[in-house]
Amino acid sequence: MEQKSNAFLETEKIGKLMRKYSIPCIISLVVAALYNIVDQIFIANADYLGSYGNAANTVVFPLTVVALSIAVMIGDGCCAFVSISLGANNKDNAHRSIGNAILLCLISSVVLTAAYLIFIEPILTLFGGKVNAETYACAREYFFCISLGLPFYMFGQAMNPIIRSDGSPKFAMLSTVAGAVTNIILDPIFIFPLGWGMMGAAVATVIGQILTAVLALWYLFHMKAVKLGKSSFGLWPRLMKRFLVLGITSFLSQISLVISMAAVQNMCTRYGAMDEIFGQPEYAQIPLAVLGIVMKFFQIAISIAVGLAAGCIPVVGYNIGAGRKDRARTLFSYLLAAEAIVGLAATLIVELFPRQLIGIFGAGNESAYYTTFAIKCFRVYLCMMILAMVNKGTFIYLQALGKALLSTIISMTREIILGVALPIILRLFFGLDGLLYSFPAADILTFLIAAVIIRHTCKDLNRK
Repeated sequence: MEQKSNAFLETEKIGKLMRKYSIPCIISLVVAALYNIVDQIFIANADYLGSYGNAANTVVFPLTVVALSIAVMIGDGCCAFVSISLGANNKDNAHRSIGNAILLCLISSVVLTAAYLIFIEPILTLFGGKVNAETYACAREYFFCISLGLPFYMFGQAMNPIIRSDGSPKFAMLSTVAGAVTNIILDPIFIFPLGWGMMGAAVATVIGQILTAVLALWYLFHMKAVKLGKSSFGLWPRLMKRFLVLGITSFLSQISLVISMAAVQNMCTRYGAMDEIFGQPEYAQIPLAVLGIVMKFFQIAISIAVGLAAGCIPVVGYNIGAGRKDRARTLFSYLLAAEAIVGLAATLIVELFPRQLIGIFGAGNESAYYTTFAIKCFRVYLCMMILAMVNKGTFIYLQALGKALLSTIISMTREIILGVALPIILRLFFGLDGLLYSFPAADILTFLIAAVIIRHTCKDLNRK
């Protein structure tokens, strides 16, 4: 009988495999999150942009997440399906699913780019871009350039988990790091000496994304466990359906975040205008700018949580395909413990050092209202990150087990039902502060559901 590819996933120690796959994945995702964050740091510290540029960056950020949601649905779904196929020694399904994932990514990215460029004004308005004229001008300039780079961004993000499924988590990490480092080098050059403003930040980001996409393309022709050929790129609807189902949770977890952010950003603009301070035109953009900064820090923390879990997808999928539930159960325990530790550390940082965090984003150039609101926002909005991390790890682990429907239900509950309903309800009682209370409240309620799911999953994995 032909030896299975990646057989070490069934024999190597669980802790060692988790480190091997999760650490590069964490680095890749954190670095990917830094693309937008680095832009915002340099924008915030440019005197001619300041909080207007910050607010504009906040407006555009959810729109890049829309692109990411499509890319991770394709990439994570294909990664899980390829890992299960290799565990079952079905190489035909593996290479054909990768070929179809590439085609889907290219088609969807071109369609999304066209939609963004055609409907640029109503889209920016939907996400609070017209809080004032200065913010809208900055947002439009940034969004136009970012939209042109979407095909490269989506291709690089979709191929990253596929490269991990081929047994090369380090290359997946390095391709993302290379693009991010390029962005970090070019950002200050384009924004400060050249004075390109929002366009400069966007161009630096796109150049970095192009480099990541080129490296991913090179790897596809040098894969180890899976070899691509002409037959890989035929349209196989049956395979598309199977791996897209496995990636739907990744899509919904991201797209539902966009829906939640759209609601919160619009309410932030609306109820900020009713505030005694932020109702003044010169301060109107502050709540939107600060909320974006706080969400960027959360994005770093959640990237670590997602990296821990997503890095385990090839290991879980392979062992489930090979009938080794015992190893999948051990990995689940390790994952939950790691998520809790990361969440605790992140919570301590935001509670103890909020002033230092906001200082990175140009607080010295802004009014005292900017810093005061930011400190409150950090401490209240992110006070339950430990539960958010555990919740996210549970969602992704269920996806790796092939339980897409269950994972989707609890993910949708968190981001859409609670993520939208709670801000609406709590702002009736607490005004602008109600938006801040809604985030930890949603994580607490979601964890109550996740705890039941965790218990049930552990019991299932203990069965022979």
